Amino acid sequence: MTDQTPIRRALLSVSDKTGLLDLGTALAARGVELLSTGGSAKALREAGLTVKDVADITGFPEMMDGRVKTMHHGVHGGLLALRDNADHVKAMQEHGIAPIDLLVVNLYPFEETVAKGADYDTCIENIDIGGPAMIRAAAKNHGDVTVVVDVADYDTLLADMDQNGGATSPAFRKKLAQIAYARTAAYDAAVSTWFAGALELEAPRRRAFAGELKQTLRYGENSHQKAAFYTDGSGRPGVATAQQLQGKELSYNNINDTDAAYELVAEFDPAETAAVAIIKHANPCGVAKGATLVEAYQKAFDCDRTSAFGGIVALNQVLDAETAAKIVEIFTEVVIAPGSSDEAKAIFAAKKDLRLLLPDGLPDTRAALTAYKQVGGGVLVQDKDVGYVGIDDLKVVTEKAPTEEQMQDLLFAWKVAKHVKSNAIVYVKGNATVGVGAGQMSRLDSANVAASKAQRMADELGLDASLAKGSAVASDAFFPFADGLLEAAAAGATCVIQPGGSMRDDEVIAAANEAGIAMVFTGMRHFRH
Repeated sequence: MTDQTPIRRALLSVSDKTGLLDLGTALAARGVELLSTGGSAKALREAGLTVKDVADITGFPEMMDGRVKTMHHGVHGGLLALRDNADHVKAMQEHGIAPIDLLVVNLYPFEETVAKGADYDTCIENIDIGGPAMIRAAAKNHGDVTVVVDVADYDTLLADMDQNGGATSPAFRKKLAQIAYARTAAYDAAVSTWFAGALELEAPRRRAFAGELKQTLRYGENSHQKAAFYTDGSGRPGVATAQQLQGKELSYNNINDTDAAYELVAEFDPAETAAVAIIKHANPCGVAKGATLVEAYQKAFDCDRTSAFGGIVALNQVLDAETAAKIVEIFTEVVIAPGSSDEAKAIFAAKKDLRLLLPDGLPDTRAALTAYKQVGGGVLVQDKDVGYVGIDDLKVVTEKAPTEEQMQDLLFAWKVAKHVKSNAIVYVKGNATVGVGAGQMSRLDSANVAASKAQRMADELGLDASLAKGSAVASDAFFPFADGLLEAAAAGATCVIQPGGSMRDDEVIAAANEAGIAMVFTGMRHFRH
């Protein structure tokens, strides 16, 4: 490895031509000889730059629709030769191989092609072969060769050359080599993941995961943990794609909670109703629908005003001034919405620490996705829970059937329960949560917690009866015993929605009949751990 590697000869072969002409011009001005291929060479020549074709180096023209152009010892020898190795230098001289000091390559747009829904053959043709091979060769020989794979590094390349008299520093080359290998790894991950999907493999022998750094975080869940935020390239609307208009940098917990909030509120079609979800520690403390956003927000807030303080607010419609004015009445960490009026932005501007995030649209909560969870020594992989239950999917199992109004509350409660940590019990009345019990070790405890919250808020609002009186109740999984159901009935619930499937279903149904409440089974559970 040489401490300083003067860049005298560069090979530029890019799919994304962004910044190419400026880079080529800057390199030529620094006396660097330019080699290139195909469209890159054409673009550079049209800009008035002198460029040598790679075909002149290899002695072979590009062929097979460009599939074969750089796979040649004249290219790879120039990239891989160790400059301080006498045998390597001798081999270069004997075979007429000239060193390549700088490689600038970005790859065929495979990920973008897949994202556009291209057919199988088109995706195959967008798998780059020569590019990754050159990148890996240059990165391996980073002691002598500088490799650039991201447009974002063009300016830093030129700056490092200027600081080192036309050479690049060892530390800079090492950094770029790591970036290069990460890029080829991510590229191969995208290809292998697409292949698994195309072949409908539920559990391929090997899986590869990749992400692109979006943000280095101050710390993780706790201040002693290091953390960073990576995007997966899917483009799914949410916290990863959102524009942050104001407020301080998002934390690890902010991002996690905001994602939970936006995924929940997206369950409700904005064309049908306004909806608001308030999240605390990844669990909803209030969710509601309303004729307007401000009505939905107030109903959600009134479910648990204590927990709403310092929470995350997600909206399924464009934020308006009236709702913004209501939100800023208490301290709120983050607000995320598919858009915002200028008046609402102005109201938020007075709260400098409040983050306002605006993704481009709402996520499709029924789109097939893959979810990952790291465990000791491995990764759990599953389909994201996109299960949906409509009114026609429900089975009435009690003597009393729910009324139309109760049925709407039951379906609302079921959507919310899907986003509550298990064991989950959700009380709903009038298309708004009135009590949420999350993450308890028994379903009875969750029912009790939710009921106590409903009573506490009734006391705070000065009401004579618990908010749970006359409510619908959702349980994310079946009641293993009748005690949880009876707890809900005692709190004032009049109807229940649950998956069913317990060995004691008959006992639970009998308890519901005796309590005079209606119950429906979904046949689907929503565990969320």
